[in-house]
Amino acid sequence: MANGDESEQIRELQARLKQLKLMSVAPTGFYGSKTTAAVKTFQSGHGLPATGSVDAATWKSVQGGSRKPTEAELRPPTTIEVDTPDPRCMQGRVMCISKESRTLAWMIDGKIVSSFDVRFGSENTPTREGEFKVEWKAKDWTSTIYHTPMPYSMFFSQGQAVHYSSDFAARGYSGASHGCVNVRDKGKLAALFDQVTVGDKVVVYW
Repeated sequence: MANGDESEQIRELQARLKQLKLMSVAPTGFYGSKTTAAVKTFQSGHGLPATGSVDAATWKSVQGGSRKPTEAELRPPTTIEVDTPDPRCMQGRVMCISKESRTLAWMIDGKIVSSFDVRFGSENTPTREGEFKVEWKAKDWTSTIYHTPMPYSMFFSQGQAVHYSSDFAARGYSGASHGCVNVRDKGKLAALFDQVTVGDKVVVYW
């Protein structure tokens, strides 16, 4: 396992590193800079070469120092507390997206079914606020403007979409989107993608 990889084994690694107080963010399954740094710290403290990559000896040592993660540890609801839903989110099927708390809550009839950490566009390419509908979906999509992968895209406003971002998974909030709503947990977003239908409401608010 090394920087740039993505797998369920990495999600387990991250959950174990979190048990060991070496990571503070929720597992994403994507091996980015934070995972690399945590692995280096672990290796330095256990007499292993501090490469930042996980070889057989490192994995065995991590397993020996931690317990098998629970499902809740592997896929926590969100690393950020969900904001109080906007009143427009309280009826029907809604992706309720708060810029204040940087969260997306998938809600059905006023109840939160699942929640996600999200990030938004920069000052130059802001994410639009307001009430929208899911116009169309694409499981495998590449931006026609920026030529970057946008898996599990759910478009809601003139090219802006909720989608998975490997950059968000790796860099967190040190980056920004080009206006889309980025999600960093690919597995959870895949499940949401299957639930959301064209015509479902999208509310983006402060």
